[in-house]
Amino acid sequence: MEGYPNVNARFKPEPPQMRAVPKEDNRLGTPSPQHWKTPGSWSDEEIRRAAMDHMMLTWSPSAPIETLPIIERGEGVYLYDKAGKQYLDWTSEAVCVNLGHTVPESVKQAMNEQLETTPFVYGGMGIVPVRARISALMAELAPGDLNGFLFPSTGGEANDCAIRLARLYTGKHKIFNQYRSYHGGTLGPLTATGDFRRHFAGSHASGFVKMFNPEPFFFSWGDTDENACEMSLSCLEEQIVAEDPSTIAAIMLESVPGSAGVLIPAVGYMEGVRALCNKYDILMICDEVMTGFGRTGQMFAFQHFEGVIPDIFTSAKGLTGSWQSLSVVGVRQQIKDFFWTHPTGWGSTFQAHPVALACGYASVKHMLDMDILSHIQNTIQPIMIEELNRLVEKYPHVKQARCLGAFGCMDLMNPSTGDRVMKVGDPMTPEMVAFKKAFNAEGLIGFLRPPQVHCAPPIIISENELRDGFARLDRALSVI
Repeated sequence: MEGYPNVNARFKPEPPQMRAVPKEDNRLGTPSPQHWKTPGSWSDEEIRRAAMDHMMLTWSPSAPIETLPIIERGEGVYLYDKAGKQYLDWTSEAVCVNLGHTVPESVKQAMNEQLETTPFVYGGMGIVPVRARISALMAELAPGDLNGFLFPSTGGEANDCAIRLARLYTGKHKIFNQYRSYHGGTLGPLTATGDFRRHFAGSHASGFVKMFNPEPFFFSWGDTDENACEMSLSCLEEQIVAEDPSTIAAIMLESVPGSAGVLIPAVGYMEGVRALCNKYDILMICDEVMTGFGRTGQMFAFQHFEGVIPDIFTSAKGLTGSWQSLSVVGVRQQIKDFFWTHPTGWGSTFQAHPVALACGYASVKHMLDMDILSHIQNTIQPIMIEELNRLVEKYPHVKQARCLGAFGCMDLMNPSTGDRVMKVGDPMTPEMVAFKKAFNAEGLIGFLRPPQVHCAPPIIISENELRDGFARLDRALSVI
């Protein structure tokens, strides 16, 4: 303002300094006209070159960009590349495109209506009606008194939120997690993770204590489910006492560990974990990011275990069929009541995004209208069990298989030694490279992590499509 030269002056600059100018600058200054072409007018060569020059892959080196198929469209349980080759989506991408690649008109309409009316409201500044409606629907679908809901954007965010809530609610810090587990790629959930990916997080997050699954790799807890359950729970209780229950906020585990290989818990195990949490005043967190919303034949996988209601649960992928990025954190009534007058201490800009909520709300109603749980229980699961059993009996290098609903997996081994064909996370062996090539050549695409081979197609898959998928997998396995 004139006459006040020092008011609102943020600083008085020092004399300018000379700085070295970078010698290379790859900017064009303005975007290329290429970006204003219609999407279909880019040639395969242009797409591949842009991908190789500028894209990066997650978790793995980025060199596979050179050979990844260029996917042009999806329909039902299939994807099609630019050459017209059809791929059956054998693992619903990353066990997330549960309802297939054709978006129902009801879901499109719900998203479009939300875009037309209220495309965005920050979650703490107003209530968009769809947020209230989906919260009420979640409470009606979840068992017991799971009545409070937050809506982050991703599964990792949901698990990060659950960890934060457990620590704030209990005033305790430690979180128990299983070795064979995956909880997300951000720092907290990745440190909570037990598989090889946790090493990428270093040791920067504290308070995570690892425990053994009831299905270890190199030894057995017992000869029966009952013995394995008793021994693994006894070991867990020993750990709880040794760590001091007054320091443990929660035991956090996947209801059915997914990336680890669809590890169906020993009979009585989940019930036993719930009982130990009650005994020592510890919260139970169930990670349902993969298994929630029908994947295992129940709305939530913890419903397979009698009387087990977690204090907190998380889910994501199946909530929207991955047509939008949305996750959910559900808490029991006493935790909801606590945070009515205490800050949750968690948030993000895009949590409870109205368009994503509209997608999730319409997607879940669509799933219910289809009676998808009956389809999984009566059609998909029996065929999955039958076909997996056939492949175990046919191939000496298929050790065993597991299946719950539309969630299946089998283990590959070296028949001469009985060892796994490779260690999870290691570079693929020549045999596994050949298998992966055959897997794609036979028209299958999906999440492939030897020595496990996951079988988790979209839960809308028909009997003929499912049997065709297993026939393709059969031919791919024959090259090993």
